[in-house]
Amino acid sequence: MNSQFGLMNVWTQGDFVTRAVALLLIGMSLVSWIVILTKTLDVLKHKKIARSAEDFWHSEDFAAGLARLGNDPANPFRQLAIEGREATAHHRNTRAHLHDTLDVSDWVTRSLRNTIDEFTSRLQSGLAILASVGSTAPFIGLFGTVWGIYHALLAIGTAGQATIDKVAGPIGESLIMTALGLVVAIPAVLGYNALVRGNKGVLHKLNRFAHDLHAYFVTGARVSSGGAANVVTMKKA
Repeated sequence: MNSQFGLMNVWTQGDFVTRAVALLLIGMSLVSWIVILTKTLDVLKHKKIARSAEDFWHSEDFAAGLARLGNDPANPFRQLAIEGREATAHHRNTRAHLHDTLDVSDWVTRSLRNTIDEFTSRLQSGLAILASVGSTAPFIGLFGTVWGIYHALLAIGTAGQATIDKVAGPIGESLIMTALGLVVAIPAVLGYNALVRGNKGVLHKLNRFAHDLHAYFVTGARVSSGGAANVVTMKKA
């Protein structure tokens, strides 16, 4: 690209508004990439955990299965197993509480659902930033373009002539702001969509694991995989 239309030329010739818009877009881009990289690593980690969670059901007993899930307190599958065990024990060993009006199935369902909701909230944290950047960055860049063109027209009016050599530079520099806005917005949108798909896959496996835990704590056996009619579905609390 010719240096006449470079971003550095925009910075050196622009006023404080142009520079503020450029800094804002660069900051939004940095934040977006930080969120994308951080959440991508989280999704990959949870997918790996989900693949190994099936080993839980190949254990001799619950304690051995819990050991197979590891000791990481951030493991959502381990959290579900512990929460289900504690909810079952709490319902069995306590009396004269409000939750006694619920049967054990409803009580375990509610406990597992609360754990899933908390994990979902953590998993989706940061996505709002990507959505905001993706939707606002093009308009911020467009504002920088309009502002630059306005000042270019003022300069042309002051000079009294509008030759191509006087118009091309200022207009080209202004259009760079639109391009910068798109450069910031496109990765944010693509990253948001990819992370949403990844999160849905993790949550699907987590819900399926919760269904099996629900059946285990209520009936003493895992959900049968032989047909959909045998599946115990989670009910929202």
